[in-house]
Amino acid sequence: MVQENGGSKVAGTSHLKRHLEKGTCGATAGLDNKTRTTANKNASGASTGVSESRKRRYRSPSSAYMAVFNPDVCRQDIARMIIMHDYPLDMVEHPGFQSFVQSLQPQFGAVSVDTIQGECVSSYLSEKQKVMRLIDAMPGRVCLSLDMRMSRNSLAYVFITGHFTDSNWKTQKWILNVVLEPYPDSHNALSHAVACCLSDWRLESKLLSLTLNHPVPEAGLENLRSHLCVKNPLILKGQLLLGQCISHTFTAMVNDILSAGGDIIKKIRDNIKYVTTSENHGEKFLHLKEQLQVPSEVHLFLDDQSQWNTTYQMLVSASELQEVFSCLDTVIPEYKEAPTMEDWKQVESICTHLRSLFDAMNLLASSPCPPAITLFQEGFRIQTTIACAPTGDPFIGSFIKSMQEKIDKYWKECGLILAISVVMDPRFKMKLVEFSFSKLFGEESPLYVKMVDDGLHELFEEYVALPLPSSPAYGGDHGNIDRAEDHNQLADFDMYIMENTTQQFKSEIDQYLDENLEGRGSNLDVLEWWKQKRSKYPTMSKMARDILSIPVSTTLPESMFSTKPRELSPNARSETLEPFVCTKDWLQHGLTEDFGGLESLVVSDLSNPALKVEF
Repeated sequence: MVQENGGSKVAGTSHLKRHLEKGTCGATAGLDNKTRTTANKNASGASTGVSESRKRRYRSPSSAYMAVFNPDVCRQDIARMIIMHDYPLDMVEHPGFQSFVQSLQPQFGAVSVDTIQGECVSSYLSEKQKVMRLIDAMPGRVCLSLDMRMSRNSLAYVFITGHFTDSNWKTQKWILNVVLEPYPDSHNALSHAVACCLSDWRLESKLLSLTLNHPVPEAGLENLRSHLCVKNPLILKGQLLLGQCISHTFTAMVNDILSAGGDIIKKIRDNIKYVTTSENHGEKFLHLKEQLQVPSEVHLFLDDQSQWNTTYQMLVSASELQEVFSCLDTVIPEYKEAPTMEDWKQVESICTHLRSLFDAMNLLASSPCPPAITLFQEGFRIQTTIACAPTGDPFIGSFIKSMQEKIDKYWKECGLILAISVVMDPRFKMKLVEFSFSKLFGEESPLYVKMVDDGLHELFEEYVALPLPSSPAYGGDHGNIDRAEDHNQLADFDMYIMENTTQQFKSEIDQYLDENLEGRGSNLDVLEWWKQKRSKYPTMSKMARDILSIPVSTTLPESMFSTKPRELSPNARSETLEPFVCTKDWLQHGLTEDFGGLESLVVSDLSNPALKVEF
């Protein structure tokens, strides 16, 4: 504090400045001369009562630190914001938004819906070029998954997602197309959508499998299969081509249970509603629970009928408190709708069969790409639960037969894909298939094991016979004629080598199957294991790379327990749906990451004028 007395200072900071200048201050003793000089200057600034930071406020800002306003970048950022968060395009014309933008940057003029729509499509075209380069560099085959969604005006759109393993042996998953299908029930609806995707991304000869996330009539499947046979060389005679998403099969089985138990579920729901919607009833229920000394710590709650997992949890909690419900009329005389013992028996049956499906779906939801071994084990466990169900109970019989038909159909259509994927895991190979089939099929298990073993060897032989991928030519045509002549002269030699070394190639798969299993104690990255073994198993590693890309479950985690079909955003426009959906997916994946060593190809270049689209 500085005090004045007749113009002279009683106390000031000059003595501090002199103390620093002597160089004896312990606080600055370890500093060099330059740093000590800076400290002295700071002290000098303090003595004048004006800090250095306050002085800088009055200086003109250096041009090196001035932010340069770029309206093009602002429009691009707005476009990406709209895409990423599903905002309506016309928000740019809302007075509130325009006022907010003006308060941030008065130089930014108003933009129209057409302008922003053009920016969004430009972003789509730019990102698509990067995805195209990644797919072109894909060393193996691609797997597609198809999901049909409805708009509010009853238009159907087929969402097509590509799954593949890149050159770094990392699995990739990208939404490639969103195709409008005005007549989704027609037999050629899916064929048209898939044809558009294969042509758009130049994948006609690279397709390995299709996974469907919704039911398709048999006629539609046959139409799709025959269409794909024209241009795409089918692996295993097309046995891997069409597969059903396992989570969709599980959901269909859940619907069987909920449909059969609809009346009793409604009765339990109404009883819970009776207790939870009245404060008086709730207090009496809790007091009675304490009197009866019911050990359960669960609380009653109402389910969200669009999410079946909440229905299951509601029934479980109510079942634990059934004793309280049975005695509730003693404290609430007007309570007359208590569930009977037969009702609670049905609730127990519902919970028993929902539990295995609930656990399986939770495992699927815990990973964006659940491994095949997990799904194989869960499918086997659910099959066993169904097989052990009592046959004499009429209530259980009302849904168990339909569940059995669905799981049998899944194993028939997709069992080979799932089993071969399990064999590609060096911790299990054929051993888990043999063990599971012996439990599931009993004396007939050797027949099913042989089907998997034969399919595995046939698949291996097809990969042996596959031609090497052609390398793109970056030079001119000089020397092409000479190379073609050399190739023709050695064609017979190549055939001779193939015919006389088949047994050597076959021994590769037998060697893999005969070797000891890897330990299950560690969390093994199966793809990484094959990457490290590709010199030892050159053909098997290529086969594993493709097989392990097949998506056995394609349902999004947030939709895993939904009982209703997924609907499009109310802000979706048919003319921009594909650009918006695809670009959002690509941006969320982060295309600036290193995918397959192609990081130099994925640098964002939204300023490319050739990609500007005006409406």
